[in-house]
Amino acid sequence: MTADDTGAPVPVRGRVRRVVSLVPSLTEAVAVTAPGLLAGATDWCTHPAGLDVARVRGTKNPDLGRVAALEPDLVIGNTEENRAPDVEALRAAGIPVWMTEIRTVEEALASLRRMLVEGCRVPAPAWLADAARAWRETAPSAHRAAVVPIWRRPWMVVGHGTFTGDVLARLGVGNLYGGHAERYPKIPLDELTAAGADLVVLPDEPYRFTADDGPEAFPGTDAALVSGRYLTWYGPSLVEAPRVLAEQLAAAAPHRP
Repeated sequence: MTADDTGAPVPVRGRVRRVVSLVPSLTEAVAVTAPGLLAGATDWCTHPAGLDVARVRGTKNPDLGRVAALEPDLVIGNTEENRAPDVEALRAAGIPVWMTEIRTVEEALASLRRMLVEGCRVPAPAWLADAARAWRETAPSAHRAAVVPIWRRPWMVVGHGTFTGDVLARLGVGNLYGGHAERYPKIPLDELTAAGADLVVLPDEPYRFTADDGPEAFPGTDAALVSGRYLTWYGPSLVEAPRVLAEQLAAAAPHRP
């Protein structure tokens, strides 16, 4: 028996034939690595394109009966994305659950390797090595101080100890709320605009910030509209993330009404 990222024992079978994923980035990781292995995924799992598997509702409200009916050899999830009561209920039903816990790029690479090799019983994919190389070769071309909203009404930003914060730090973007006591604090807009940022990073998920919805709240501050998938997902997207995000950050510009 092996253990997941939380130290919980996972009774993985010698051969895993059916996997249900409760996290979009983990879904992509399994689907790209071993296409025939994935039996189910959440309604929010959009990659790879054309993914045709049973759907089990969302990350926060999975249909546990539907998951069980798919007879998975393994369910994979993440401590930030999935609720502990759902994980406990699945385990109580005798379903092996492998939980990932990821706060940095390095943790993502190590965690995904263990999940795939030890949890899913498949060889380590080439894209993991490509991702490690891409991030190892990444050097920031500039250093910026930023606020990173993930929601509005109310405004919420990236706080301490997040994968997103580590990704940005590796690209030369310091998170002004990286030392906040909360991981995703609610901060009034007037406080955000007075924080001293020279950049606001606006992803398109979970809130879909656009050129017409977000930059106008930070007049005079450069705004970078970035892909939420490349900023927050830990899977095959890690290969292209350094290049794509660097280009999107470099295109930051002040809002023009």
